[in-house]
Amino acid sequence: MFRSILIDDFMTRNLATATEEMDLLSLVDLLLRRGISGAPVVDGSGHLIGMVSEHDCLKAILVGTYQGEVGGSVADVLTTSVETIRLGTSIVEAANQMVTSGRRRLPVVDHENRLIGQISRSDLLRAVRAYEIPEEEPAH
Repeated sequence: MFRSILIDDFMTRNLATATEEMDLLSLVDLLLRRGISGAPVVDGSGHLIGMVSEHDCLKAILVGTYQGEVGGSVADVLTTSVETIRLGTSIVEAANQMVTSGRRRLPVVDHENRLIGQISRSDLLRAVRAYEIPEEEPAH
């Protein structure tokens, strides 16, 4: 049964995103405002081109302090090798991919690599819980 449940109905769609041109300190503000540890980086057409994390920001800020200039852009720090998952994937396949890779969340992309959303471990658990068949009440 779980093989027929797709991530499409359980993923988060309203994501905070960054662009390559975004100033690094503006990204830090975005992460702090939204209470998130990273963000997908997209181009003007919504194609996923990378990810940027708190770790990436801290590393760049440290380098900047040693060089006497804190700043730069997201393009300077983003990771371009990103593991993704396709829209229309079953929750079983998604769970297998997360367990195998050790990832806590995966960006969801369409067939043209446009960012559609993100699926997390807790989203998958929510999906399992939503479709659990309730036990029958014991007869008295």
